[in-house]
Amino acid sequence: MKSVQIGVIGTGSISASHLNAYKSNENAVIYAVCDLNEERAKTVAEKYGAEKVYTDYKELLADPAIDAVSICTWNNTHAEISIAAVQAGKHVLVEKPLCRTVEEALEVQKAVEASGKILQVGFVRRYDPNAQWFRTLIADGELGDIYYAKATTIRRLGNPGGWFSDIERSGGGPLIDIGVHVIDLCWYMMGRPKPVSVSANTYRKLGNRSNIENLTFYRAADYDASKNTVEDMANAMIRFENGASLLVDVSFTLHAKKEENFVRLYGEKGGLEIDPEAVLVTEKNNTIVNSFPQTNHAGFDFVSAFQNEIDHFVANVQNGTKPLSPVEDGLEIMKMLCGIYESAASGKEVLL
Repeated sequence: MKSVQIGVIGTGSISASHLNAYKSNENAVIYAVCDLNEERAKTVAEKYGAEKVYTDYKELLADPAIDAVSICTWNNTHAEISIAAVQAGKHVLVEKPLCRTVEEALEVQKAVEASGKILQVGFVRRYDPNAQWFRTLIADGELGDIYYAKATTIRRLGNPGGWFSDIERSGGGPLIDIGVHVIDLCWYMMGRPKPVSVSANTYRKLGNRSNIENLTFYRAADYDASKNTVEDMANAMIRFENGASLLVDVSFTLHAKKEENFVRLYGEKGGLEIDPEAVLVTEKNNTIVNSFPQTNHAGFDFVSAFQNEIDHFVANVQNGTKPLSPVEDGLEIMKMLCGIYESAASGKEVLL
């Protein structure tokens, strides 16, 4: 079977996960990279053996040798580049979030459907081995109907600054950057029920806290301590058509004792925890039993999940099969994210 010729657009930090996974896939060839920073693009191309280097994504998309692209750029360019890519006849893996607004998401979906090309959204948490195993249990009815999920991703000091804290480029703060991961994971595990309403709050109280000393944190390449236009934290209750609900809170910065990450789902016959450690909670002979699956990683394994995601994308391109995280799911997640921001701004529940 013919190898898939890959172009990677954007060579920031997340692109390394794409590039490393493509390099480990025997059916993919890293053919081209593109970045506005030509020097950085050349460095990445040399490291991964890419034949071509571009500074304009339109020129990359015009290259007939390229079969598919990974889009690893600022959020405000996701929709524009995704639409241009499928119209140029390329298959697309676009980093989360799909875009910044529901309107953009609808335009992307329209373009994908008209093109007949594949667009896979980078919801990497779906591809984690533990999540996939739990999903098979849920599909088999082991937990019964999942009616409640709860997720927390709290950073006490973790505003990356740079484009992450610029709402024009990012579309938002921790909600759209890291909250999207756990919202999507819960929604996927719950069977993707139709969201019907959102009640939410966002807060801008602490800024980027660049004054903090003696504790290091990740900073974007374009970090600027003077600029921050996104929320510090967000919390939300999402209701679904089947009566299920999801409670989520997420922060870039908070006066919290420590970082906190957990994902929990509750069903009629049992429950589960995915983060920070995989646990299955059931009843056996009138006794509550906590079962710990024996897997390579007790919690989320970023490297394995990314490799699975990239392998899935390459296989979809070769076989013409539909992604596990298609454009339609990207649209539904954007409805939830934008609903949260709208509810927070209005101080009212929002119907989706």
